[in-house]
Amino acid sequence: MSHPLGIVTPQTLHIETPLTLSSGSVLPRYDLVYETYGTLNADASNALLLCHALSGDHHVAGLDADNKPGWWDNYIGPGKPIDTNYFFVVCSNNLGGCRGSTGPTSLNPETGKIYGPDFPIVTCRDWVNSQNELRKHLGIEQWAALIGGSMGGMQVLQWAIDYPDKLRHALVIAAAPKLSAQNIAFNEVARRAIMTDPDFHEGRFLEHNTIPKQGLAQARMLGHLTYLSDDMMGAKFGRERREEALKYNYEVEFQVESYLRYQGEKFATKQNFDANTYLLMTKALDYFDPAAEFDHNLSKALAQATAQFLVVSFTSDWRFAPERSHEIVKALLDNDADVCYAEITSEHGHDAFLLPNKHYEGVFRAYMKRVLQDVPGKESTI
Repeated sequence: MSHPLGIVTPQTLHIETPLTLSSGSVLPRYDLVYETYGTLNADASNALLLCHALSGDHHVAGLDADNKPGWWDNYIGPGKPIDTNYFFVVCSNNLGGCRGSTGPTSLNPETGKIYGPDFPIVTCRDWVNSQNELRKHLGIEQWAALIGGSMGGMQVLQWAIDYPDKLRHALVIAAAPKLSAQNIAFNEVARRAIMTDPDFHEGRFLEHNTIPKQGLAQARMLGHLTYLSDDMMGAKFGRERREEALKYNYEVEFQVESYLRYQGEKFATKQNFDANTYLLMTKALDYFDPAAEFDHNLSKALAQATAQFLVVSFTSDWRFAPERSHEIVKALLDNDADVCYAEITSEHGHDAFLLPNKHYEGVFRAYMKRVLQDVPGKESTI
């Protein structure tokens, strides 16, 4: 069966301008891998930037070379809420990633060896600064909208603060203005699982021709557990066992155990996600706190934002609960910003922002119609 977007070929931008990171480290040069969908109009006013979540990448829609659909394929394409008949959609793999952009698996130009643990810590601001270089390369003066869920939503907030004149709309989905202590704790447990794996080798596992598979699997199991709601897990698995009789040992007996082990194993082997990238991404999440530079006042942090906002949360998302989105909305309203808020009923927990949902799709489609109305020379027919 053919796909309306077909097979999408990633592109690579080689950036020779040194990038000074928040940590003070400098990347003398770096690559960003990205995909685009749709056609950029004559005045480059119909461009959207999508920002991915922790384990996401640049392949957000269409099919890749292995015929695998993008991670948000349900929402992007002709006739979909993000309609590629009207919009030019861009998504890049974050700096520090492991899907082609410069990161721990890349060669360090100073040593000629793989960066590994020597790749510097990156922050949400560093991602935004590198994405801004992509914007300039594509000849886009101002994004029609920036869109992101979870960690991607945090990038959208950072864009709105650091480059307020470079976006007209900001869609912040299932996100938070900073991580709670509980969320930081989850990330630390995940990192410790990876770093204490005997195959981690202080981050130089590739030099030893191995990967910390068990640590990665455990980190993913923990993460996946937090992405689902208790109701969803109860409905999907309950206390169902693989066999009727109890074994009285520590082997897998409950279906939920089997599911989590499968997800962990798949992430560590089939998806081949780099362990050092996982460490980097979780640390960037921990560090995200734009209000810290403004006396820990989020309203002050967002005072310079000029974009119109859509903020979306999901009722069963306990990792980034609706209350965290309320904080963002309040801070925007304190500045008399133009903001719409939707709280979507869903049993899918944090993962809900990736999944089909009629109410969510309706809200999304309606707001994208508003975005299109602000594209010069275009009448909205979404």
